[in-house]
Amino acid sequence: MSSLRALLGSSVGLLRTRLELLAIEAQEEKVRLISLLTFGAAAFVLLSFGLLFLAAFVTVLLWESHRLLALGAFTAVFLAGGIASFLALLGVVRTPSTLFVASLAELSRDQAALHGDAPPQ
Repeated sequence: MSSLRALLGSSVGLLRTRLELLAIEAQEEKVRLISLLTFGAAAFVLLSFGLLFLAAFVTVLLWESHRLLALGAFTAVFLAGGIASFLALLGVVRTPSTLFVASLAELSRDQAALHGDAPPQ
């Protein structure tokens, strides 16, 4: 009976450790996502305003001679940048998440150890 109690105590301790690891990974992912969104939003807003003011500046500068050429060139650049950004976004969306990879690997090792198998490397 005491060995069963010790096994149960060890199992509960092991489960607690794994759940703590899972919680830490979730917290790290949350912090990463918040910083990613914050810096991404700031970069988007500031770069957008900078590009708009640059387009307006060059268009006004060339108003007498090549205003349509300036507007057409900036339109092409903005559209090309938007398409490239959209394609990059699709690449990121298609990449699988690595969230909880360490926890799943530890649980696989635990399961292998409980079955008496060699732990996967």
